[in-house]
Amino acid sequence: YNSIALDISGKAHISYFGYADDLRYATNASGAWVTTTVESGGDVMAGGYTSIALDSSGRAHISYLGSGEVLRYATNVSGAWVTTTVDSSERVGLYTSIALDTSGKAHISYYDDDYTNGDLKYATNASGAWVTTTVDSSGKVGEYTSIALDSSGKVHISYYGGYGGGLKYATNASGSWVATTVDSGTYYVGEYTSIALDSSGKAHISYYDATSYAPPKQDLKYATNASGAWVTTTVDGSGEVGEYTSIALDSSGKVHI
Repeated sequence: YNSIALDISGKAHISYFGYADDLRYATNASGAWVTTTVESGGDVMAGGYTSIALDSSGRAHISYLGSGEVLRYATNVSGAWVTTTVDSSERVGLYTSIALDTSGKAHISYYDDDYTNGDLKYATNASGAWVTTTVDSSGKVGEYTSIALDSSGKVHISYYGGYGGGLKYATNASGSWVATTVDSGTYYVGEYTSIALDSSGKAHISYYDATSYAPPKQDLKYATNASGAWVTTTVDGSGEVGEYTSIALDSSGKVHI
């Protein structure tokens, strides 16, 4: 469950799950690698599903699954690590993804799995206090979330629509949340999503397509609405490929997965 971000000096900051059920953090900002235990879980898992982002001062903000299976948030903005429970619903905080706005406020997408239902949820402290919202509850949806903010601070989330539900995308760019099915299929289409936005606020998503197992069809795919409509492309179909995707755009808007 590792996640990485680079500061303006190109130094690395990594959040990850430790062997002793800990949330760990590592950085080479001092010139040498230094590792820190941010939260110790003891016999209870703390530090799963981590996602890290840095603010303009190079301070770290981490979302993760905390002890007791709740959504937790950690930051060293004050100089010392401070951890906060954001959502304490039952079995909540899986598949977290974090992004920061221009004010350094956190925006987190995550999965709420109470064993019966599965929802895509969103949390932010942009108002000064944490506010949580259910974005999509149409079935067992919300795993493999990835979040990005556009230049207006609007939220864009890619996620898995559940078995047979396909790749989904949600945004509040219109002022209210709108969820869209981008790509659908029989089995596991839309797992392992990763989203990035271009300078026009258009979405670019990499994901895994396991449409068929007999014969095998597991592909790395890519979707974008840059043209105004969603277009999906098979990037690599050479065998059983495409899990654990991560996407980034360069300064020319070219895609790297």
